[in-house]
Amino acid sequence: MNDKSEQGMQVDVALVRALAEMLDDTNLTEIEVEDGDRKIRVARKAPAINAAPQMYAPQPAPAAAPAATPALAEAGASAPAVSANAVKSPMVGTAYLAGNPEAANFISVGAQVKAGDTLLIVEAMKVMNPILAPTAGTVKAVLVENGQPVEFDQPLVIVE
Repeated sequence: MNDKSEQGMQVDVALVRALAEMLDDTNLTEIEVEDGDRKIRVARKAPAINAAPQMYAPQPAPAAAPAATPALAEAGASAPAVSANAVKSPMVGTAYLAGNPEAANFISVGAQVKAGDTLLIVEAMKVMNPILAPTAGTVKAVLVENGQPVEFDQPLVIVE
């Protein structure tokens, strides 16, 4: 028998513990180190439920003046404060104000909507997801532009 088989596998317990602590500190799910012919891999299952979304790119800085929003510019209104009545994006995706490029927008500032009316669409992974009015009211502001990327929980429209 050779030396290695007689000795058995030598595990550096301190290194394994340090790697496990590094997983906790960095919120990684797996780490692997290699030193010559020795390789150590430490992994854990990622929590599947209630996991916080991971941010991979910095969020863009807010615009100095939201006057670039077409609905606000058309109405000649100043930027409204985002209120509790803001309809927020349920996902990350791209906002579309109309069903297709040739169609009229679903809503405009001042329009009356009923609960369940389509306000806009958020496309995520090639799936068009209608964003519906939660209650009846008047559209006070459209906070996104057509084709604009949107984040989870980002205010899209204010209906009061």
